[in-house]
Amino acid sequence: MPFPAMTRPTLIIAPEKEKALQRRHPWIFSGAVKRILGHPQPGDLVDVVASDGSWLATGHYQNDSIVCKVLSYDTPQVDDSFFRQRLSQAVAYRRRMGFFDNPRTNVFRLVNGEGDFMPGLICDYYAGVLVMQAHSEGMHRLFPLFTQLFASILGDRLLSVFDKSSATLPAATAHDGYIFGIEPEEWEIREDDNRMLINFFEGQKTGFFVDQRENRHLLSSFSSGCRVLNCFGYTGGFSLGALRGGASYVETVDISRKAIDLCQRNVDLNFGPDAPHKGVVADVLHYLDTLSGQFDIIVLDPPAFAKNHRNLQQGLKGYRNINTKAIQQIKSGGLLFTFSCSQAVSRDDFRTMVFSSAAIAHRDVRVVRTLPHALDHPVSIYHPEGEYLKGLLLQIE
Repeated sequence: MPFPAMTRPTLIIAPEKEKALQRRHPWIFSGAVKRILGHPQPGDLVDVVASDGSWLATGHYQNDSIVCKVLSYDTPQVDDSFFRQRLSQAVAYRRRMGFFDNPRTNVFRLVNGEGDFMPGLICDYYAGVLVMQAHSEGMHRLFPLFTQLFASILGDRLLSVFDKSSATLPAATAHDGYIFGIEPEEWEIREDDNRMLINFFEGQKTGFFVDQRENRHLLSSFSSGCRVLNCFGYTGGFSLGALRGGASYVETVDISRKAIDLCQRNVDLNFGPDAPHKGVVADVLHYLDTLSGQFDIIVLDPPAFAKNHRNLQQGLKGYRNINTKAIQQIKSGGLLFTFSCSQAVSRDDFRTMVFSSAAIAHRDVRVVRTLPHALDHPVSIYHPEGEYLKGLLLQIE
């Protein structure tokens, strides 16, 4: 497309570096940029042109190794109507998947960044409270617009909007807090008929790990009569799933006392104070050393040990250590749900790590199923990095 008269700062892509853009990958790395016309600031819209001057894309500028996150390959007109269409498409997808009409579950992801062609924006819906998290300054600047658009699109289904961007943007840029509607200190949601209390100020991610819903449901289906250990249990999503499925005993381990306290409140809310559950504040790696064949099912859902490719090997070592110990300590015939949420860890990296752990543990291991993230976390075909959650269900003999 011929480039129109320049009204924005412009990134000129070096010759032979246009191929990733032609494949519609939404990230432009600084090494692909030959020259910058104008003086863009982080968050500004920029046009991207080829070395021959033809327009390629429009996106948000970043002063980072990823210098631009692409919003459009089809038109440079990125305006209010453009974003209304994108957000409407994201909502329509969730409606089609049945998330707005599920009587058992009222929490789900509404916008999944690149997977909804909105790179840098995460929106999770919590029974009327919409939590928005920006991973780019450009998206954060648009929060007032997005609030207006969601209020129009969702109507009375939207009670409140919470900005949860302090952990993903510079401290001077973002502060967590409500920006629209009611302002509850604590909020109750429901997943698979389990009631859970959410604190948006203190909770990790957007308040809860929405991406594991279908894996928690699967755990529930295998839990009847079993002793279940939920490692890195946070506020107890997997533990509630196991109890709902009829587990005879569930133990939740997390290094955070606040997380364990909220987990116990969630257990009490659903199953009463006499439920067969125990919360343990401990380092998981050390705690696994104290076990020996006591559990039929173990869940390993750790934080991202490898934040980026620079610490990939160290992260894989951490994953290998905990998986080896879990495989060594689980009851014969037991099931291990094991995950990595590190985007830097590929599926091949993850499988190789699990293979190594099984070999070190000297036990026979079957792969029962690959465990993906939930349906409300679609992945763009052009952005395979969006498949950040890797999981395997294993049986250990």
